[in-house]
Amino acid sequence: MTLTLPAPFKQLLLGSAVAGALFLTGCASTGSNMLGANASADPRLTQGNDAEFFSKSGFQACAAGAAVGIATCMLSGTSDRTTCAIVAGIGACGVALGGNYYLDQRRSEYASSTERLEVMSQDIQEDTQRVIARTETARRVMADDRARIQRLEQEIAEQRVDQQAAERELAAIDDNIDILRRDLNNMRRTVSEYEEVAQLERQQAGPGKIVQVEQEIEVMNQQVLALQQEVDDLYSMRSAITLG
Repeated sequence: MTLTLPAPFKQLLLGSAVAGALFLTGCASTGSNMLGANASADPRLTQGNDAEFFSKSGFQACAAGAAVGIATCMLSGTSDRTTCAIVAGIGACGVALGGNYYLDQRRSEYASSTERLEVMSQDIQEDTQRVIARTETARRVMADDRARIQRLEQEIAEQRVDQQAAERELAAIDDNIDILRRDLNNMRRTVSEYEEVAQLERQQAGPGKIVQVEQEIEVMNQQVLALQQEVDDLYSMRSAITLG
């Protein structure tokens, strides 16, 4: 589908997209550091590709993707870089801005419900792999945190705990749990948005064609639920420790 827009409107959209993308991307990358939030968290949870994807709100995730798409268009040899940038900016959002938005975008790109479901299936699989990668990182961190808690419990029982050192360790564990809970909220939001899109597509494509997509959404959901349980278990373990 070809997008044709009046020149003044395209310029306005491009300016807004660039400004919004740069502003929100900047907030996403510097906001936590500026506020000193989760300062003692494990670097494995705050750095790297898997840390970035689920750390943002929907608007921030959209802006980060849009900034890359816009930059690529502006540097490309396309004859209409403005339209390219607008389309790239819109397409980068995925389900970050909601199921209806995502579906409207896919319908503008693919008239066939079969094609849309194939693309949606690919999107879900990619996001599921991101959940799996994040879970693997989280499990390594949580294993270390459980070991720290067990050691602190032993030190407390033997009355040889260093109060200040223990407080620092517990603060770091609390920061890790805060980050994982934030990530889980964004993961659950992603699952919910895909479920919403699948429900809307079911009305047009019919139940038979949507089965595979629904199964893939459930695979993602099960991954999220498994991580949720492990984070809850760590929180319960951490909550059992009190320092005098």
